[in-house]
Amino acid sequence: MRDPIPCGVVRDSCRSPEVELRRLALPLRRPFRTAHGSVEVRELILVRVVVAGSEGWGECAALPEPGYSNEDVGSAWAALRDELVPALRAAAGRPSPEAAVPSAARNRHPMAAASLEMALLDAELRAAGRSFAAYLGSTREWVEAGVALGRPGSVGELLDQVAEAVDEGYRRIKLKVHPGWDVEPVRAVRERFGDDLVLQVDANGAYGHGDAAHLSRLDPFALAMIEQPLPAPSLREHAELARRLKTPICLDESITSAAIAAEAVSSGAAAVINVKPGHMGGLREACRAHDQCVRLGAPAWVGGMLEAGLARAANTALASLDGFTLPGDLAPPDRYLAIDIAAPLERQGALVRVPQAPGIGATVVPSAVEAVTTEVVTA
Repeated sequence: MRDPIPCGVVRDSCRSPEVELRRLALPLRRPFRTAHGSVEVRELILVRVVVAGSEGWGECAALPEPGYSNEDVGSAWAALRDELVPALRAAAGRPSPEAAVPSAARNRHPMAAASLEMALLDAELRAAGRSFAAYLGSTREWVEAGVALGRPGSVGELLDQVAEAVDEGYRRIKLKVHPGWDVEPVRAVRERFGDDLVLQVDANGAYGHGDAAHLSRLDPFALAMIEQPLPAPSLREHAELARRLKTPICLDESITSAAIAAEAVSSGAAAVINVKPGHMGGLREACRAHDQCVRLGAPAWVGGMLEAGLARAANTALASLDGFTLPGDLAPPDRYLAIDIAAPLERQGALVRVPQAPGIGATVVPSAVEAVTTEVVTA
């Protein structure tokens, strides 16, 4: 296991950290629709910490409304403001980035906890002049990104969006599906773009156990996977469904820790694991999930949550670990955000350069942050 902290600035400083919380509202280029609803403005939370002169930033993955999980922007904001930040300041700089958030709080508020851990890790790595990729021991310079498309208004619009992504160089496309929007759009994409396009679908838990026969109608389209067909956690039900489908099942919402990732693979509930640091409570737990997938020989990839450039840079560095063998949801935020808060990463077609700057890899643009800030709290 990797060292729990990369250097000693936060741990060794006797100074209480300065913490700033910001609520942001970033407009999307077009609505992003899933089985949980539609997002037109990406509300999110930024955490900024300063310890011993070292600045770090974290981004909270919580969505504006519950649905993907019980945590949303409002509950994560309250958890950071009222519980996690006061606990960090009371610790007077002693804990490491991982230990800064008590495990009980991490279990209750994983996305809030993950953003605070990210900010502290960023500060530690910046102080050490070390990149997150180097800390992970990564040797890859580029990782392949895929594109996730929300549900459009028509099959014709969907085909146009897939064509746009293919023209940009992306070779893996993920479609959102739900009852009433599944077989026909998948058939249309496969017929238009052929079998060479890596195609997968994401149901966000929209189906029930009685839908196995219907879901089997997707088998002829040679999908790379169907992601989270049943509601979370439902490992036993997914294992039963997997025995009735030819299409591999990938789990996302069900995977809240490295231990559950291992259980999902071992039980047959999932052939593929989607690793989301925010959903798991932080980058460190995401690394553990990666290690479990390597141990079990299970393919894994880094998922997305309509992140801004801060979290997307951290996820890109994470995806450079050798065990992430499948393209992740790592397409640049300017594909879906009208305004981003960080400088874009270098891209060549579907390949994204792994960031090597000190810290988690993002260069925050202060003027962009100010332009989309709706609320600020300092502690």
